[in-house]
Amino acid sequence: MTRVEEFQELRPLLFSIGYRLLGSVSEAEDAVQETWLRYEALSAAPVSAKAYLSTVVTRISINTLRSARVRREEYVGPWFPEPLLTDPYEDPERSAQLADSVSMAALLLLERLTPLERAAFVLREVFEFGFPEIASAVGRSESACRQLVVRARRHMTAGRPRFEADRREREELATRFFRALAEGDVEALREWLAADVQMVADSGGKAPQWAQGFFGVDPVSRVLALLLPLLVRIGGAVEPHRVNGQPGAIFRDRDGKVINTWTLDVVDGRIQTIRTVSNPDKPGHVGPVADAWAVLREAQQPAEGAD
Repeated sequence: MTRVEEFQELRPLLFSIGYRLLGSVSEAEDAVQETWLRYEALSAAPVSAKAYLSTVVTRISINTLRSARVRREEYVGPWFPEPLLTDPYEDPERSAQLADSVSMAALLLLERLTPLERAAFVLREVFEFGFPEIASAVGRSESACRQLVVRARRHMTAGRPRFEADRREREELATRFFRALAEGDVEALREWLAADVQMVADSGGKAPQWAQGFFGVDPVSRVLALLLPLLVRIGGAVEPHRVNGQPGAIFRDRDGKVINTWTLDVVDGRIQTIRTVSNPDKPGHVGPVADAWAVLREAQQPAEGAD
C-alpha cells in the first residue's frame, strides 16, 4: 500500500478525531491536511501509520484548540459546534456510541475540559486507543493520561445527556415534530415538547436572533408557531436531516441556500432542547449559505404591507 493509500484509508478516523477535539469542520479539515503534509515529508515510513497520523492530528488539534478557546471567550452569544451531517468514520458495532459522542450536547460538554483532558478522553472513550498510544499523542506519561481520562470521564458523566435508548423512536418523534411544524399544528408541537424545553441559538452576532433563548413549553411553542408563516412567505423549506448524529433539520430559502440548522435532544419521549446554528460562518460545508438578514426582511414585507 502506498503512503497516499494509507493516508486515505485513515483519513475518516483522522477527521473524526479532529472534529471531536475542535467542534469545527473547517478546522478539523485543516488539521487533517496539515497531518498529510507532515506525513508526506517523512523520509522514512513510521512503524505504524495509524499511530503516527493519530498522534500528529491530535497534537495539531490540541494546539488549535488552545487558541480557539480564547476566541470563543469573546464570541457573541452562545457558541455551538459547526453542524456535521455525516461522520466519515464508521464502526457498525459502535454506531450509536459514535453518533452520541458527536452530538451537540456531548461536544458542548467536551468544551468544559482542558485540551489535554479532551484529547485523552476522545482517544480512549470514543476511539478506544490504548494508553501507550494516548501518551504518545498528548505527550504525557501513561499514568498521567489515566488521570486525565478519569477526570474527563467524571465531568462528562455528571453532565451527559440521557438520550433515548431507541434511536428509531427518536427519529420517529422528530419526523412527527417537523411534520407538525410544516403543517402549523401548534397543539401537536406542544405535545412533543418537554415541560422544561429550551430553544437556543448560535448566531455569533452575524444573523438575526430574537433572544438569547426561549425556555418552557409556552414560549417555545409560540416562537415555533411564528416560524412557519415566515418560512412560507419566503418560499423556504424544512429539510429533516440527521445533524451531529441526532434528529435535526436544515432550513433553506427558496434558492435552496442554508438559513440555519437545527438539532433536537430527545429525552424521555419529549424534545428537551432545540439548538439552532445560524452563524453564516458555520454551515458553509452544508451548502451555499443564505443572507439571513435579507431573508428576514423579505419575510417581514407582506406583514408590513398589510398594515
